[in-house]
Amino acid sequence: MRFRDFHKNIKIRIIETFTSRFVGGMIFPFMTIYLASHFGAKTTGLLLLINIFIGIANSFLGGYLSDQFGRKKVMFWAECARFAAFFMMMVSNSPFFESPSITFMMMIINSICWGMAGPANDAMMIDVSTPEQRKLMYSITYWANNLSIAIGGILGALLFQHYLFELFVALCVVELGVVILVAFFIEESHAKQQSNGMALHQHFYQIFKSYQKVFRDKLFIVFVIAGVLVFSMELQLTNYIGIRLSEHMPTQYLLFWPVNGLTMMGILRSENTLLVALLVLFVSKVSHLLKDKTTLVISCMLFSVGYGVLSYSNNVWLLVSFMIVLTIGEVFRVPVEQSYAAAIPPENARSIYMAINGLKYNLAMLIASLTITIGTYLTPLATSLIITAIGLGGTGLYFVIIPYVERRIHLRNQPDYSEQGMEI
Repeated sequence: MRFRDFHKNIKIRIIETFTSRFVGGMIFPFMTIYLASHFGAKTTGLLLLINIFIGIANSFLGGYLSDQFGRKKVMFWAECARFAAFFMMMVSNSPFFESPSITFMMMIINSICWGMAGPANDAMMIDVSTPEQRKLMYSITYWANNLSIAIGGILGALLFQHYLFELFVALCVVELGVVILVAFFIEESHAKQQSNGMALHQHFYQIFKSYQKVFRDKLFIVFVIAGVLVFSMELQLTNYIGIRLSEHMPTQYLLFWPVNGLTMMGILRSENTLLVALLVLFVSKVSHLLKDKTTLVISCMLFSVGYGVLSYSNNVWLLVSFMIVLTIGEVFRVPVEQSYAAAIPPENARSIYMAINGLKYNLAMLIASLTITIGTYLTPLATSLIITAIGLGGTGLYFVIIPYVERRIHLRNQPDYSEQGMEI
């Protein structure tokens, strides 16, 4: 399986995502600093929470609309609105006019667009790929995302403060290119359903009914919960682990360089990004030698234990070594996990399922945030054991449910398969 064998939608999305996230990575990771400088830290925290919850709410709506009216239509209008938002952000941070309030309102519109288009994007990738292609597809996508965000973040740190207007100009140009790609080159991958003539109140009822059906799919919900528990480990690095290192790690030498807690967190993040970029494509070539269940369980175990050590140790060499361990687990885990997630939903409800699956980040962030509070009451060892237990708990859930996931995938390939009876 090679990149050129993919459907053209996949090729376009990978290239577009790399470009968009590269430019966006120079801006959006630093918008918290921008907002804090204009509104203050307390207000900024509230504004960011509002932004997140609006994105979550629209993700539910986007998933429904994509299944009802087609992926391309939802993506096109979302990208058009996003271009308008970026244009207004550019104008609001130009040499002639500055408005932090308008900038934040456009950030909300961007979150709305993200919530609307995200499930459609995910579902389209599933629509036009085969099960045999998905591990490589997700490996390349994961590699491109990490590399683009890493490079964008480095450049953003150098350019954001003094060249914000120019960065927004670049973002507008890239987003205009995305609109053109979606309008003229992306192919529709999902036929419209017959409910397009329903009244507005009937659509709202249908949204509720559709998501109610998803939440009754115990297998999928448990799969999402397992993913949340495992993924929350990754977010510990910038939450509990980062705080602990900055407050408690004594200055040590890494080869010839003195390293304190803050510097160590930067080193660990850079190490992770570099290793992901180096290992992902190699892993995609060897992962077929292992069974998917074995790969997922072992990789999640390495991932969880690695972050467990990072949450307790202050030794620089131990931290660096276990970052290697957990990154190996990470690059093996992600493609297999996403391939399973793509195989579980029924064909006529993929966007709705992907909208629920997309909540992993927000729920994992909630766990990571709670860990900070827990860490103020418990010893570092106790907190570390809890963090490790969370990750291993998700690993255990995967171990239990993957046979049922594989059974569903097998049965779906049978001619007399029905989507009835989704329970474990």
